[in-house]
Amino acid sequence: MSVNQALHIRTLPEPAAMLRLIKPITWFPPMWAYLCGVISSGVAPAGHWGMILLGVVLAGPIVCGMSQAANDWCDRHVDAINEPDRPIPSGRIPGRWGLWIALTMTVLSLLVGWQLGPWGFGATVVGVLAAWAYSAEPIRMKRSGIWGPGLVGLSYESLPWFTGAAVLSAGAPSWPVVIVALIYGIGAHGIMTLNDFKALEGDRQMGVNSLPVTMGPARAARLACWVMGLPQLGVIVLLLAWDRPLHAAAIAAVLAAQIWAMRVLLTDPKGRAPWYNGTGVTLYVGGMMIAAFAIRTLEVLP
Repeated sequence: MSVNQALHIRTLPEPAAMLRLIKPITWFPPMWAYLCGVISSGVAPAGHWGMILLGVVLAGPIVCGMSQAANDWCDRHVDAINEPDRPIPSGRIPGRWGLWIALTMTVLSLLVGWQLGPWGFGATVVGVLAAWAYSAEPIRMKRSGIWGPGLVGLSYESLPWFTGAAVLSAGAPSWPVVIVALIYGIGAHGIMTLNDFKALEGDRQMGVNSLPVTMGPARAARLACWVMGLPQLGVIVLLLAWDRPLHAAAIAAVLAAQIWAMRVLLTDPKGRAPWYNGTGVTLYVGGMMIAAFAIRTLEVLP
């Protein structure tokens, strides 16, 4: 190593790299799901704005940001193959700084979650444990193309939805809230499978058995489309059974638009996956909010 290279070895992380590490673009799904929970609770937001804002920040920048930092630290060897310009493999976050950031944000998550009462804190503990179970050895659930995306889908959609409803209700949400939140979390498995397309080569080399690796891009994309579509059909059936035909029709229209986008995706699954993540996923989460407003008007069913 030359003298000039030695002089340029970084010992502190770049601020811009720290922001990239926690990936602001990933914060939207859990923040949106938390708001869906708030809406579906049926509780008027007046007088609760502080709790709502705190929950949104907790779900997005703090817990989701923490999970991204933990994942990048645990995936640094895979990222060195797939995306060597990422903050940790590129050296812009040097040494063990990635781990310290993830651990610090874990503690921050628990401290903020404590402010949301027992339901909010309990959900935060579950979210933190899920984040580390997904990425870290010896559990590292992301090695499985079934359990890994399933855990992330439930953590990104079902858990924050449940939390938003529980915090506003100051108790357990009604069972329609729980069922619909769970259904959308299951459907998000397909979204996470499509997200795995970007890491296809590195996952194959490092033994991460994502569905695009084990099934191939074409079959994995078809399965992801079914996994995303069928749960939404289930929500439509439930809303019809609960006498909410207009909301059911709106979600059916959203699903029809997704089916068009899925047809485009399947023409080139690997190349079109980023496009679908911006198009089809937007429609998917739009349907979530429609369902939240439908549930808001329900009386608690026996």
